[in-house]
Amino acid sequence: MMVLITYDVETLTPSGARRLRRVAKECQNYGQRVQNSVFECVLTEAQFTVLRDKISSIIDEGKDSVRFYFLGNNWNNKVEYIGMKTSFDVTSELII
Repeated sequence: MMVLITYDVETLTPSGARRLRRVAKECQNYGQRVQNSVFECVLTEAQFTVLRDKISSIIDEGKDSVRFYFLGNNWNNKVEYIGMKTSFDVTSELII
């Protein structure tokens, strides 16, 4: 399933900046950044649970916010963009 993850982490303090980097790093482990604080992740339910728990342990729930939007398996028909396409098809083969 495609999950769109957006977050807003308070960065006025050094600890907030650290939380921001840690949240971004966890999201990069599971998907691709499409905007500054927005990631597209193709996940199984188990992977989502692990990622959500990791992010939950990083953020300060009194200062930070994370949203998960579930686009499902037919997400290709639900995403439209305008402008420069800087992302790649996460479901296609990757040649290294």
